[in-house]
Amino acid sequence: MSWRDFWNGEHAIYVSPRHKALHYRGIATDLISHIPASDAVVLDHGCGEALDAARVAAACGQLYLCEAAPSVRDKLRAMLGGKANVSVVSPEEVEALPEDRLDLVVANSLIQYLSRDELVALLATWRRKLKPGGKLVVADIIPPDVSPLTDASQLLAFAWRGGFLIAALAGLVRTVFSDYRKLRAQYGLSTYRIDEIAGLIAAAGFEDVTPAKNFGHNPHRMTFAGTKPA
Repeated sequence: MSWRDFWNGEHAIYVSPRHKALHYRGIATDLISHIPASDAVVLDHGCGEALDAARVAAACGQLYLCEAAPSVRDKLRAMLGGKANVSVVSPEEVEALPEDRLDLVVANSLIQYLSRDELVALLATWRRKLKPGGKLVVADIIPPDVSPLTDASQLLAFAWRGGFLIAALAGLVRTVFSDYRKLRAQYGLSTYRIDEIAGLIAAAGFEDVTPAKNFGHNPHRMTFAGTKPA
């Protein structure tokens, strides 16, 4: 099983429907805060189930939702088929987008599942697809010193605030025996120091590479933004 296979199948990464809804609501709010204008063309690369994508679409001119897992793309199309300004696309279809098309690219909780070479290739793709002056936001980057125990404690804190603590405790127990834990043990997750990720984004041709408030509930992970030169 690969990471793509994992996300394409049934999994219990979210401990309850409330957890999933609150997670995607928060991500949508964070994404909207980076949209530069109401007519902006936005790509959410690695969007997952994007349960609150309709709210993102209402805040921009055109929204591309990119997801590698075919089953997730099918769910997105069923959920958003009536939205004229939303396009659900595969990574291969992102490659086929016109150059200088996008005002904003967001990749949240994605790069931990990519090798460094895959990330470098994606950074080059995103730069080509962004308009001059367009913005890239790479969010939920895992530093090397953040352990699974830290992630678990942040989930429990989020669950306490969100009212699903019992489900979160049960979910952590299930995770011990899950495919996610086995895949994480087999493949690991890509981690980056601050200087490493900032250097990779800058080396891809982005300017003004700076840290930003992280997406989601975990402040121990990082978000970086950069701009394509005008």
